[in-house]
Amino acid sequence: MSTMTPSTPSTPAAHKPNTLSRLNLSPTRAQFNVSAPALIEQAIAAGEGTLADNGALMCTTGDRTGRSPNDKYLEDTPAIHDRIWWGKVNKPITPEVFEKALNIAIDHMNSRPRLFVFEGFAGADVKHRLGVRVVTEQAWHSLFARTLFIPQGSKAAGGTSATSFNADWTIINAGKHRLTAEEQKDLGVNNPVMILQSLERKIVVILGTEYAGEMKKSIFYAMNFDMPEQNVFPMHCSANVAKSDPSNVSLFFGLSGTGKTTLSADPNRALIGDDEHGWGPGGVFNFEGGCYAKCIKLTKEGEPEIYRAIRFGSVLENTPIDPATRTPDYFTPKWTENTRVTYPVDFIDGAIIPGVGGHPKSVVFLTADAYGVLPPVSKLTHEQAMYYFINGYTSKLAGTEAGVTEPQPNFSPCFGGPFLPRQPVSYAKQLVDRLKQHNAQVWLLNTGWTGGPYGTGQRFKLGYTRAMVTAILDGSLKSVACTPDVIFGLPIPTSVPNVPAEVLQPRNTWKDGAAYDTQAKKLAAAFRANDKQFEMPDNVRAAGPRV
Repeated sequence: MSTMTPSTPSTPAAHKPNTLSRLNLSPTRAQFNVSAPALIEQAIAAGEGTLADNGALMCTTGDRTGRSPNDKYLEDTPAIHDRIWWGKVNKPITPEVFEKALNIAIDHMNSRPRLFVFEGFAGADVKHRLGVRVVTEQAWHSLFARTLFIPQGSKAAGGTSATSFNADWTIINAGKHRLTAEEQKDLGVNNPVMILQSLERKIVVILGTEYAGEMKKSIFYAMNFDMPEQNVFPMHCSANVAKSDPSNVSLFFGLSGTGKTTLSADPNRALIGDDEHGWGPGGVFNFEGGCYAKCIKLTKEGEPEIYRAIRFGSVLENTPIDPATRTPDYFTPKWTENTRVTYPVDFIDGAIIPGVGGHPKSVVFLTADAYGVLPPVSKLTHEQAMYYFINGYTSKLAGTEAGVTEPQPNFSPCFGGPFLPRQPVSYAKQLVDRLKQHNAQVWLLNTGWTGGPYGTGQRFKLGYTRAMVTAILDGSLKSVACTPDVIFGLPIPTSVPNVPAEVLQPRNTWKDGAAYDTQAKKLAAAFRANDKQFEMPDNVRAAGPRV
């Protein structure tokens, strides 16, 4: 039996609609909506984690210290088949295989002496939120869910609790159960880890991995499928708003290492959310009730907001702690570079609670171009916005992965490829529809290298980048004249307040113009090779680089 090739299945997904009823959530063994202090107490008592000197609970996740995208599968049913972007991201399994995996998870959970159930929401906008039920065997996983999603009755939920809770989505986290060889054979896989999602049943099953981020991203994936049906554009971005002007909302899209968290943290602006949002008829809203930040090399001086948010009620993942002092070590990747901290968004001073705002005036795409050829800031047309959104570019740096000896392009469609159930062009069209409707401007901001590639040039000064962001957000760049880049066609402003003019044209910062041309053509060719895999209108494809 193959689980990898999509084919229209003949068996409906709902052929056993009452499977979840086998899950024993009786009051004698399941604790519902437990408070953060009580979950922390139980996690420590069970040996699940250690209390750090700043009050955070530190837990480890075993051999899986990040997501397991190669072990993620989507149930293929007639109801959803034609709406899915099948391929590397969305790998199909049959309803029969999903049912077997679900039963394995339920049998495991029913054998546990205790379970924890969180019931809350994804979506700060009450008109578009989804009910999320998370069933875990570990207290710290329930604390993670309580922190990342929106608890009933919390300020993030609007301060009120429903008289009855409706779970639109259910997560069964049986991550401590690794599939046996016999179970792997029966399921048609060759790995003890499996993450399964059904868009029709609205169930997520986690087997074999204790990495808590699987719960967060499975619901983001769900929102990426469900929200367009509600006329909401789902986005992998941060959002903030001017403290002096509630109508001045901005969005920051970007892959890891581009500065999304750093640049959206601004003393003059209030945070709406740091990672996942929807743009609906009423404006922007946070999908989450918390933040999930990287903390490798974290310092109080560099990222004070995140540093102060690590306290009692937050969760550290895979961060070494001194056994004597209990002080976290943010600089030693003992288990992984992907050390994380989870905390409620209201741990950030001045955050907007509930996380809702108006329609954005500015949308910023962040890229850290290690080729050193993209302009530091450029003003995009609608067609260019679609093109660069669909491609979602940044760079991999030499030394970050085995075999990477020079900068390499790293493309992730819509700046969130692993979480897209639908074709990327469908999200790009939603973006442009809203840009046109609300007269918002899109900018491409390069936080990478200038004067040469990584290893030869230097990274753009953070002061210059912040000056460009300020000029974008206060509107002073909107009417500045632009000159199109010869190769990429990107409209480059002729001036930016507090930024030297010579910095704006990338070719002028190189000592060797011919070397610049070679690097620029190399990156342009990489864009063109990448865009072949996507459906997009001809005028959008024409808005890409000239090769």
